[in-house]
Amino acid sequence: MTASESRDPTPIWFATGNTWDDVRGQIGEVAARFAEGAGFKPKQGHIQLLPDATGALAGVLFGEAESSAPEFLPLGAGKLATGLPAGDYRFANTPGHPELATLGFLLGLYRYDRFKGDKSAQPRLMAPTNVDFAAAERTARAVAFGRDLVNAPANALTPSALEEAAEKLAQVHGGEYQSHVGDALLASNFPLVHAVGVAAAEAPRLVDFVWGRPDAPKVTLVGKGVVFDSGGLDIKPSSGMELMKKDMGGAATALTLARLVMEAGLDVRLRVVIPIVENSISARAMRPSDVVKSRKGLQVEIGNTDAEGRLILADALAYAAEEKPDLLLDFATLTGAARVALGPDLPPFFTEDETLAADLARASAEVADPIWRMPLWRPYDSYIESRIADVTNAPASPFAGSVTAALFLRRFAEGAKAWAHFDLYAWNPSPRAHGPQGGEIQAARAAFAILRSRY
Repeated sequence: MTASESRDPTPIWFATGNTWDDVRGQIGEVAARFAEGAGFKPKQGHIQLLPDATGALAGVLFGEAESSAPEFLPLGAGKLATGLPAGDYRFANTPGHPELATLGFLLGLYRYDRFKGDKSAQPRLMAPTNVDFAAAERTARAVAFGRDLVNAPANALTPSALEEAAEKLAQVHGGEYQSHVGDALLASNFPLVHAVGVAAAEAPRLVDFVWGRPDAPKVTLVGKGVVFDSGGLDIKPSSGMELMKKDMGGAATALTLARLVMEAGLDVRLRVVIPIVENSISARAMRPSDVVKSRKGLQVEIGNTDAEGRLILADALAYAAEEKPDLLLDFATLTGAARVALGPDLPPFFTEDETLAADLARASAEVADPIWRMPLWRPYDSYIESRIADVTNAPASPFAGSVTAALFLRRFAEGAKAWAHFDLYAWNPSPRAHGPQGGEIQAARAAFAILRSRY
């Protein structure tokens, strides 16, 4: 993903129904007749290769929908990354959204090939004019970093390996790093993190790093780092475990966002808190009906060992909130209910801060990073009441699972001046224009956009 050094990159012409006549005139009548004879239509995602008189590649047509059309995809140019042969390319005219078309192309180049021998050549994009190409490359590299973490199998991305990735990121940017591992979690008062991860072969841990000047506005990121989720004693069926290597997608998102913040040099005091566990089974595994006292002091009944993500986040959020950050964001692959409500591509977020909600909604549209606000509906607090403890991690009702999970977390985020929770899927169930099937980083670009505008 670097700017091409070619002196003669192949031109890519963007065409819509309204601009097709102009583009025809620019590519010439012979090329236009060839394209139409080959069935090209100036519609979203259509690609047509144009030969010269010798049969060599002379140009490319790419169909876009009008920006106002419901089928318009701002990142749709990512399809070029998989639809073009290897070589050097340039934008010959201006796409509907030049910045997003550039980013879409760069994101579309991503491949998870760590375990593959075949690493074939890919197309390369020359930096378009009037686009901050360096910023687009930084974003694409950060997203690739996060996608790599999500795609890694659990035998490669163990708790210690995820910690190593976080520590390396902190060190590269000069952050101050610390971690609490194994029984040290109890000594440091992270009992829920310990309870969830103690059954695994590798010890649970919580990593914590800070970056930026100490008196800058405090921005804290928390990410759920469950490297594999068997469900614990409430074990999942095999079909439910199939994608559970991605249950650390919240951690990958928080680290991706942290990388964007640090590389951009935003004027913030950044803190990143990642509780890391494998939810496994052994003689030390937590049991349904156990009661564990949280860092905040609330007694939590373990109603279901497969609702482990909110448990480790509870201790991490309570810890993060103790220094009263100006902004606290947490990211987690938390509930199936969120997917039922909004599907895999549209993660819900929850906040009681109206300004933050409006800023996130606006940023989501501007950078084509879909998120959707859902309510922290207080009457549903009754669903997570426990008969024997302060709260249960397993709602009594089958309804509103994403809302009740957010309400559970809200109790532990008190103290932050503003807080938002993102319930992610972190996966493309099928190929997208801007990325293949597999791990995906959601909400990080929208969150970065508001941080960049504020700081």
